[in-house]
Amino acid sequence: MTIGTGLSLALILSACSGDSGGSGGGEADGAIEVWAHAGQAAESEALQSLVDEFNSSQEDVTAELTLIPEADYTSTIQSTSAEDLPEVMEMDAPTMASFVYDRKLIPLEDVVSAETLDNRIGGVEESGTYNDATYAVGMFDVGLGLWGNKALLDEAGIEAPTTADEAWTVDEFETHLAELAEVSPSGKAVDLGEANGFAAEWGTFTTTPDIWSAGGTLMLDGEAEGVLNSQQNVDALERWASWKEFADPNTSGTAFPDGETALTWTGNWMYPTFSEALGEDLVLMPLPDFGQGTKAGHGSWQWGATPAAEDNPEAAGAFLDFLLTDESIGAMVEANAAVPGSTSALEQSELYGPDKPLELFADNLASACGSEDVTEECVAVARPVTPGYPTVTSAFGSALLAIWGGADVQDELNSAARAIDSDFADNDGYQND
Repeated sequence: MTIGTGLSLALILSACSGDSGGSGGGEADGAIEVWAHAGQAAESEALQSLVDEFNSSQEDVTAELTLIPEADYTSTIQSTSAEDLPEVMEMDAPTMASFVYDRKLIPLEDVVSAETLDNRIGGVEESGTYNDATYAVGMFDVGLGLWGNKALLDEAGIEAPTTADEAWTVDEFETHLAELAEVSPSGKAVDLGEANGFAAEWGTFTTTPDIWSAGGTLMLDGEAEGVLNSQQNVDALERWASWKEFADPNTSGTAFPDGETALTWTGNWMYPTFSEALGEDLVLMPLPDFGQGTKAGHGSWQWGATPAAEDNPEAAGAFLDFLLTDESIGAMVEANAAVPGSTSALEQSELYGPDKPLELFADNLASACGSEDVTEECVAVARPVTPGYPTVTSAFGSALLAIWGGADVQDELNSAARAIDSDFADNDGYQND
């Protein structure tokens, strides 16, 4: 997967030292520090291999990688002053705007090459942009969908939709939940990821598609009142909560691959496990349509440059351009089964290319949009790009957990909206000077 990377790197360094490079200036040389999260082992190993390859393929720039446990990663950046950050750091897409607000990221237009920026897929471009500037670039993105066990679907006489246009309506989905519960060995039709914690980011990531599909959203123009607690959102989440009757809590962590449930609501990263377990019985489907078209979340780990890189933008740019080559992206997505972050790498993908098993995710990301401009045609929607996002997802997640436990939907969303607006008011709307 990485054949030819050395040649790509030589071209990158040549570009960065001439007029065509992203930094438009001097030589790329020196040492740079790089921070990344230590997630799944295969992903961390792939990143370390890429850093080693970058360093061994040339003598001008040395990247020094520090892996930080994922559970501590974001809080480590938050607690580190801007001047003590590395030149290059990874971040989860929803946190990008908060780091811009804290002046811990710099725009990338004069750091990475124009070729790198022009080659991004729509979802990566959408989630890496804030205030019309690029602050993050990603090697990959994620997809969210409904996975099915074809053997159980066939037993219930249900045909699986395979494109966004064919998505089940929410009424059809609920009918099928009852039918599939009858044929699922556990007596439950679907795993919605309850074990991952609806109060955590999982809850926001997996339920916002419901409200976007119903015509709602989380915030508009920096306000949650009248938006988060809108009737569209109340209706959507009342239906979501009603699915508990058919949902397996999946305390084993293997309900779907073990064939205990017919459906599961999760992302692309589970494909290797599901494919090995179910083989040709594994089917990928769009999420249900609540009336405004099927929707799905997106936005994953991305890379940015800190103010420390302003002293050596050529070196930071060379490293980032290297990570965004098709060869580097190919090595990473081979490890984590994610959606390739460049259009050219996506076209070559054995998983996400035309007529491939996960093509649906690639199609969804091709029609990405922001959470304040959701259209019926848009499928992949980015979570709100705002410095106040940590408050938004915390308040919304708390509401989701209570709603799943039986609390009144309107009351919980009213409380969440008040908490969000109070925080935004206290912070002057999180407006950058």
